[in-house]
Amino acid sequence: MNVPPQELETALATRDLSVWYGGTQAVKEISLEIPRNRVVAFIGPSGCGKSTLLRCFNRMNDLIPVARVEGEVNFRGMNLYADDVDPVEVRRRIGMVFQKPNPFPKSIYENVAFGLRINGYREDIEEQVERSLRAAAIWDEVKDRLDDSALGLSGGQQQRLCIARALAVEPEILLMDEPASALDPIATSRIEDLIGDLKKDYTIVIVTHNMQQAARVSDYTAFLYIGELIEYGDTDRLFTNPAEERTEQYITGRFG
Repeated sequence: MNVPPQELETALATRDLSVWYGGTQAVKEISLEIPRNRVVAFIGPSGCGKSTLLRCFNRMNDLIPVARVEGEVNFRGMNLYADDVDPVEVRRRIGMVFQKPNPFPKSIYENVAFGLRINGYREDIEEQVERSLRAAAIWDEVKDRLDDSALGLSGGQQQRLCIARALAVEPEILLMDEPASALDPIATSRIEDLIGDLKKDYTIVIVTHNMQQAARVSDYTAFLYIGELIEYGDTDRLFTNPAEERTEQYITGRFG
């Protein structure tokens, strides 16, 4: 199994994880450990299985009729694919932010409050909304227009609002599937800064097609190719002294 340094507590671990879409195997027997309160980046060519692997971590592949998952994803001592595990509860504890900002056609406030209400949040919703918007580094920009439509925000603001929405229900792990690929460089920089701030309180797994971004934001990087985990380790080492020839070829632009 590919593992981070032993002194780090594991937040999430896969064992022999495989995914099929119909008859096509997209992820092939991947075993790895995600350390707590660190940022882990998945890199690799388009179609290599990065997003498929990420979606295994909160059972989003369950929503794809032709998808089939084998192996284990272990979180807090339980296999998330066990028969008695509720996928809705999994998604509350392991939140997700998607490639394209997807705010609800509601007010800024209601975007964040919505998940709290449907999860039966019993404390002060207004306070939690503010806390979440502050955590996502967008409070100062929206505090005077919380009743305005979220659709009026810029793309970068919408993405930070979606991060606030995910944080509101207090997940332990935050999954990000190319969260800045649709944003301009300034908005991308703000998202990257935010990721650095959030890892104090959350474990973050990010899929990115941008190797420079992976090098900037992550502590550990996994390189995938055609559904296989080729190499996983400390980001600085992987980018400067990769152990695998295919990793070196990919990060130096000589791949394929």
